[in-house]
Amino acid sequence: QVQLVESGGGLVQAGASLRLSCAASGLTFSNFPMGWFRQAPGKKREFVASITRSGAQTYYADSVKGRFTISRDNAKNTVYLQMNSLKPEDTAVYYCAVTMGSSYPFTADYWGLGTQVTVSS
Repeated sequence: QVQLVESGGGLVQAGASLRLSCAASGLTFSNFPMGWFRQAPGKKREFVASITRSGAQTYYADSVKGRFTISRDNAKNTVYLQMNSLKPEDTAVYYCAVTMGSSYPFTADYWGLGTQVTVSS
């Protein structure tokens, strides 16, 4: 079965950086677009970024454009989210997802369990 395991979350101060990783198994990783979503307390889960099968094309939410970078290593079955210039409003649980459909708009078919990112002011 498909498994997605996120790591790399933590507590940081505003302006700091974090790199999230998501290791995938149970699928031919290079065949599927990957994405990151986040959910803050009391809010709906929202799209953050997605990447095509090859990694040639990426998509971002306006709120993170220019600060976050999604990438993938198909040899390692891993997708990354580099987060720079973090803000308190980036505080959320971050989820990795895979889709059987298109890279954007991204409709997730499988989810990881999430990793907490907390940004203090």
